[in-house]
Amino acid sequence: MEKTYEPHSIESRWYTFWEENGYFAPSGSGTPYCIMIPPPNVTGSLHMGHGFNNTIMDALIRYHRMAGYNTLWQVGTDHAGIATQMVVERQLAARNLTRHDLGRDKFLDKVWEWKGESGGTITRQLRRLGSSVDWSRERFTMDDGLSRAVREAFVRLYDDGLIYRGKRLVNWDPKLHTAISDLEVQSEEEKGSLWHFRYPLADGSGWLVVATTRPETMLGDTAVAVHPEDERYKHLLGKTIQLPITNREIPVIADDYVDPAFGTGCVKITPAHDFNDYEVGKRHNLPLINVLDKDARILHEFTVLTFEGYAGSHGEKAPETYAGLDRFEARKRIVDEFERLGLLEKIEPHTLKVPRGDRSGAIVEPWLTDQWYVSTKALAKPAIEAVEDGRIHFVPQQYENLYFSWMRDIQDWCISRQLWWGHRIPAWYDDHGNVYVGRNETEVRAKYSLDAGLALRQDEDVLDTWFSSALWTFSTLGWPEQTPELKTFHPTDVLVTGFDIIFFWVARMVMMTMHFMKHPDGSPQVPFRTVYVHGLVRDAEGQKMSKSKGNVLDPLDIIDGIGLEDLVIKRTTGLMKPQDAPKIEARTRKEFPNGIAAYGCDALRFTFASLASTGRDIKFDMGRVEGYRNFCNKLWNAARYVLMNTEGKDCGLDNAGLKFTLADRWIRSRLQLTIRETIDAIENYRFDLAAQAIYEFVWNAYCDWYLELSKPTLYGADSADGTGAAPIEYVLGTRQTLVHVLETILRLAHPLMPFITEEIWQRVAPLAGKHGVSVILQGYPESDENWIDPESTAEMEWVMNVILGVRRIRGEMNIAPGKPLPIMVQNGSEQDRTWLDRNREFIAKLARAETITWLSEADTAPESATALVGEMKVLIPMKGLIDKDAELSRLEKEIQRLSKDLPRIEGKLNDAAFLEKAPPQVVAKEQARLQDIRLSLAELQAQAEKIRAL
Repeated sequence: MEKTYEPHSIESRWYTFWEENGYFAPSGSGTPYCIMIPPPNVTGSLHMGHGFNNTIMDALIRYHRMAGYNTLWQVGTDHAGIATQMVVERQLAARNLTRHDLGRDKFLDKVWEWKGESGGTITRQLRRLGSSVDWSRERFTMDDGLSRAVREAFVRLYDDGLIYRGKRLVNWDPKLHTAISDLEVQSEEEKGSLWHFRYPLADGSGWLVVATTRPETMLGDTAVAVHPEDERYKHLLGKTIQLPITNREIPVIADDYVDPAFGTGCVKITPAHDFNDYEVGKRHNLPLINVLDKDARILHEFTVLTFEGYAGSHGEKAPETYAGLDRFEARKRIVDEFERLGLLEKIEPHTLKVPRGDRSGAIVEPWLTDQWYVSTKALAKPAIEAVEDGRIHFVPQQYENLYFSWMRDIQDWCISRQLWWGHRIPAWYDDHGNVYVGRNETEVRAKYSLDAGLALRQDEDVLDTWFSSALWTFSTLGWPEQTPELKTFHPTDVLVTGFDIIFFWVARMVMMTMHFMKHPDGSPQVPFRTVYVHGLVRDAEGQKMSKSKGNVLDPLDIIDGIGLEDLVIKRTTGLMKPQDAPKIEARTRKEFPNGIAAYGCDALRFTFASLASTGRDIKFDMGRVEGYRNFCNKLWNAARYVLMNTEGKDCGLDNAGLKFTLADRWIRSRLQLTIRETIDAIENYRFDLAAQAIYEFVWNAYCDWYLELSKPTLYGADSADGTGAAPIEYVLGTRQTLVHVLETILRLAHPLMPFITEEIWQRVAPLAGKHGVSVILQGYPESDENWIDPESTAEMEWVMNVILGVRRIRGEMNIAPGKPLPIMVQNGSEQDRTWLDRNREFIAKLARAETITWLSEADTAPESATALVGEMKVLIPMKGLIDKDAELSRLEKEIQRLSKDLPRIEGKLNDAAFLEKAPPQVVAKEQARLQDIRLSLAELQAQAEKIRAL
């Protein structure tokens, strides 16, 4: 093996080996186990959330593959309607062109061309993460098979009466000219104003004051609402308002929606331009007056609708002053007009949530428009029951409540988008506006008995990306055909996803799957049996990662490394607010003055696993990655030690005449417990506990203890040439234990650290009697109860406590680690004496003992530093070992130094101004520093007292 662990030299080589040999494909035997990858955007790139959930999925797949399951990890990508179309439109804009200049067909050709160029980025990145997906089955949401499935699902739902076309409020992006989902709306706090308008009562008896953050929509007001129990306004119910500027009369109504404590307790109701107002309008059967066009400009003629069948009419003219104005210019002029009329009571500063399209950055407008909808109430009922009765369970279970809260108050799903890139809606219209739905135009004409000469035009809209994603678990397996893969792998086993898309994706998959997929007895299938919900990956301070904050980390930069200047360019390119660039550059230079080192994939994956505590957000700290890179180094160096002592030597593979030392028996026993603990953790989705169990065993038990304990057996007490003084049967037992435990560790850790384990396994496996071409095809370790040895464990823990006691005294007394020490033990039991006699060599070697003396109770011990092992005293005579005065002087200087820092930090933390102005993370850092100083002072003072007592 190479002297130094270099991940880059092994990772791509082993991934290519696995993929080219087809090791990721289903085996065709064993119990089926299937995971569907949440399809990333085809033209996107991986972020830390992808890195995290791919680590979890790959760990599950590799574990089950090794455990003998017939595994399929289905891979694929999503066409990402808005995101992909925007990229291509930006490219055209750079040439002063729009999609309309090209026309739909040529524009789509450009999008497919772009998909071909950039679509491979995400798949290369998935490979770099070590994801063992079945690439031979890769799917794309707009490939021929999935497109057919989408048309089939749409037509069936329409024929079942579950899809309809209607006019309702949607999130409208006035820049992209399309409806967008709630998930594509980002609402962040911004500073604005709260305008207080006087609305005169029609009878001239006074006015009501309404507070609004959107003055421009008052042109569409159809009522003023107050709370029914608000005594201030009960006498006004049933009266009308003379709405300024429009001179329209609108009623004063009572509704529980109104918060009497907000503003004046009077709320203007604009059903066509606010989602809450829409619901109020529906309850009171108010008219809906749409005052904006698709560009969010004031219409010349308002559209007036009713809730009863959405019968529309045109007729109310916009006030001429405002027609054609952008909404924000109209806002300014309306406020000026209220002030001119003496109806502007006051303007207050107000912080509010402003909804913006996540792609365009434009402020989203609730807008009344014709869209296609899925009627969800009937679909939601069986989907709720599937979770209630346990056919689907959430990990952690608390997320069931979030699922239920959405599903029990579900609204119909808007599935149409005003885009060109996507699955075009399979609906056709004649010149009279009649709609016909079918899989293609030929089917439509036959289905509806249409005359061959009747002109038809297909709907211009495409389907919401989430519609095709909702079919993902079964469409990727060949539906609507009843394929062998569909029969074998559906329902799938586990879905790994973030909590933020439980409704947008998880719930819709459950609804659609249970509608279309049936068991042989006709009962509905669920898409998956378990939903593992993970939190968001945040930065080390707990902040959400975003480009605007400049705290985004790219998992591939952590794996491969990136220089500072390249990192600065990466973080400041393409900002929505270019003025943020200097701040982000400064943050990056401070946080990563030397760029990001190359840590390798295994270190990153092990970090993700160690942080995977179910359901919690993840604070990602680069220090953890560095620590786990050191863990990789530790494993690498351990393997080199084992190979140096076993390659070309008899490792006792025939098991004849072997004998095992206490250390051999102890490490084998610990191994069985670690296997049991790791399996239990993985099967309960506690990847953090699995990582912890592996880490503790490898670093502490195997490397720090067992490898050292093997040296007296392999080399003898005084020899380094390998001849050893131990009998050959013990040497063979130790060699076999070294390779057996290491080979088992490699299989145990493989799901979390695939590359380094494969590299080492190839060298170690033959020595341990394992045959095969790859660790990926080996069985996962199973605990062997026969090797669990409580007696050896108890004895070994006693030995380690004696050694640790001596080491602790060395540390406290500042005695050099290599200096041989006389050790005395006193007040020991017969059991202690037996264990001491059996393990003198281990203790002498690891504690660097010059002598080990057993003292009877009658013996008088010299002045000594003491450690306790149970009731037994471990004594280190101090005479001649340390310069008492010099050591006390050193300790006193350190105590004085820390004592000077203490009042400074205490003063800062007692300063109200500091606590008020300093960021929370700075305050927390100072509090931690204070605690550290207090603990250090206590330890130093206790150490000084011990030395004075000598």
